[in-house]
Amino acid sequence: MKKSIVHIGFFILVILLTAGALQNPFTLSYIDAIRSTQAEAVSSKDHTLMNQISEKAKEYHIPASDARVDRVWKAVPGYKGVEVDVEKSYDKMEELGQFDEKKLVFKEIEPSVHLEDLPPSPIFRGHEQKQMVSLLVNVAWGNEYIPELLKTMKRHEVEATFFLDGSWVNNNSKIAQMIYEEGHEIGSHAYTHPDMQRISRAEIKSELEKTNDVINATLGVTPMWFAPPSGSFTDDVVKEAANQGMYTILWSVDTVDWRKPNPQEMVQRVVGKLHPGATILMHPTDSTARGLEQLIKEIKEQGYQIGTVSDLMAETRTGFPGPSDTSREAEVDTEN
Repeated sequence: MKKSIVHIGFFILVILLTAGALQNPFTLSYIDAIRSTQAEAVSSKDHTLMNQISEKAKEYHIPASDARVDRVWKAVPGYKGVEVDVEKSYDKMEELGQFDEKKLVFKEIEPSVHLEDLPPSPIFRGHEQKQMVSLLVNVAWGNEYIPELLKTMKRHEVEATFFLDGSWVNNNSKIAQMIYEEGHEIGSHAYTHPDMQRISRAEIKSELEKTNDVINATLGVTPMWFAPPSGSFTDDVVKEAANQGMYTILWSVDTVDWRKPNPQEMVQRVVGKLHPGATILMHPTDSTARGLEQLIKEIKEQGYQIGTVSDLMAETRTGFPGPSDTSREAEVDTEN
């Protein structure tokens, strides 16, 4: 009798629990069903947004350019490419739940071949896609015009590369310090301004070593760029400069300021020859001192940045594609 009562009670309990599970919306199976439906909806939404970003990314992809030795321009530095970071762009748009082109995140792509990977070769210009130019100021004389050049550059927040003659530095250490303290880059211009094609390998080595020694002793820096006087060089010059840790730099645009041209005419001639990656040769002359301000303004008006030789030869991009160029500052992931 007692067993029958127990069995009946258990049977009733099973029926009640079963009925409760069918009516109760908070049972585990019911919650799982809701979650599954929500997950499918979220997955579908995420997939659409990711596809939108991925499709737009194709429009903005620019491959990196490797450094190379060009038949005409000799050594040409590499230039980073750029692409959309799809995952980080998605993270920025996920909260909105919709695509917003202005929230794209870009990242740079490293070249496979760098300037330092190339055999010793002269450099005449920066990369042809880089919207930057550099002012190369060769100094072996013209002290009286240097303060005016420095004032103009400072006023316009321009940094140049000054290539200093070693014997000049030895005799004008205070002016050399003034140039360096103004934030300009220092390069080598040999020691006695010789014709580098007409001297021996031993003399080449001595000219470069003595210049670097005096610059280092005076300013505490060792040049990594060498500008041969009058642009005269041989393979031996380029190789010896490389042995001493320097690249040989020439120019692609010449002010010809040593001929004392009319400043206005000089500026217009230079501006007419500007190109991406241009290296502009000048000296501390009256023509350059009087024409530099206008030259800087016109270079910038043409959309070029002005940087040191190191800035120009760096692989870093000067701009990014898409709406970021005109409407906002691009968000760039520099860790990649």
